[in-house]
Amino acid sequence: MEAAKWASALTALGHQVYTVAGEGEADRLVAGLAWAAGARPSGGCPSQPAEPPSRREVEAALGDADVVVVENLCSLRLNPAATEAVALALRGRPAVLRHHDLPWQRPAAGREVPPSDPAWAHVTINELSRRQLAARGIAATTIYNAFDPDPPAGDREGTRARLGVPPDGSLVLQPTRAIRRKAVPAGLALAESLGAHYWLTGPAEEGYGPELEALVARARVPVHRGPAARVADAYAASDLVALPSSWEGFGNPAIESALHLRPLAVGPYPVAAELAGFGFHWLPANRPAAVASALRAPGLAALVGANRAVARRHFSLRDLPGRLARLLDGLSRRPVTVQ
Repeated sequence: MEAAKWASALTALGHQVYTVAGEGEADRLVAGLAWAAGARPSGGCPSQPAEPPSRREVEAALGDADVVVVENLCSLRLNPAATEAVALALRGRPAVLRHHDLPWQRPAAGREVPPSDPAWAHVTINELSRRQLAARGIAATTIYNAFDPDPPAGDREGTRARLGVPPDGSLVLQPTRAIRRKAVPAGLALAESLGAHYWLTGPAEEGYGPELEALVARARVPVHRGPAARVADAYAASDLVALPSSWEGFGNPAIESALHLRPLAVGPYPVAAELAGFGFHWLPANRPAAVASALRAPGLAALVGANRAVARRHFSLRDLPGRLARLLDGLSRRPVTVQ
């Protein structure tokens, strides 16, 4: 989704954009870049593709592109063969390496520093990662994730009816996948403390399925699982959004909840404190009594309205083309070495 936003912004700047991937919908496919069935770049120990990509295959797919944007592939190195092939193919070519996560931020991802080259620019999605790269000798620019400042309205009544939430009932939405660092038990506990329905929109991954099934079996409130027809419908149906994670590279629900005028109960993930510095006011996911009190307080509407204003001011998709134009301008003035 974030890659698509960059593609749209680059197109708005007049650039012709095409995509390269290992599978799925892309303009050009290089099979060796794909993960084996069931494996994801966010996983702990994914299996590798049967045939690793070669440098020549990657170079052919990139063709005569003026600038290449690499989305996280050279960050975590969970597919070392693909990382190496892409890094070799990009040597001396203008490229932007966009880092959503870094190896030392994920316990199972190793600690190796991402590859670098004088012709490349590095972009992080938070200041924490930028500082961590700088400490390891890599200069980077922070460009936060961007969002539609005026998202479409969702179908509250229809979505709640499909879930079976009564008109006078409450719904806690956790719009995340089910993996350990997303702290699903904390989100479920929050819903239980409020006597609310609980909705987890993402699938279980990284072997978390059995633990999730056990949690659901013990739940003391109705549990709903699976995505909404539209993201806007999920937010519209909810009364509270839960993001109790211990780690997020960014945490899109932090901004999405504000734009959809929903209160957010947030966990202690480090980047949340960074985002809160822009002026957001969130509820503590680990303090259900405080959350319940805030949801009843007359100032709730003012709080969510203020959060929406902060989100529109600092994280608007309308500002992304200008940020990318400045990034590419700096990239064009870098020395390029051919090896």
